[in-house]
Amino acid sequence: MLNQEQMGFRALADPTRRDILQMLAERDMTIIEVAENFQMTRAAAKKHLLILNEGGLINVRSDGRTKVNTLNVDGMKKVFSWFDYFDTFWDDRLSKLKSEIEKEIQ
Repeated sequence: MLNQEQMGFRALADPTRRDILQMLAERDMTIIEVAENFQMTRAAAKKHLLILNEGGLINVRSDGRTKVNTLNVDGMKKVFSWFDYFDTFWDDRLSKLKSEIEKEIQ
């Protein structure tokens, strides 16, 4: 069974879901509004939104009978934190490689 963080990365693996996150960063949207931005059925949009919700990347609230999807900033912070770690890791590695190459050239 995947934990929520792993589910978040699973959710980000799909380009459509990444596009949905960008749209939700602009404004909250219903399932119908999300589906209208893609050539997909409401059922397909609902499935994408469910995966994003399970990954902690969005929140869903009820507004009467309508479900409204919002970007979960805290969930996104966890993802960015993970990426920041590896960004720093590769910066350090590449800097060390550059230093070693420059030593050999001199």
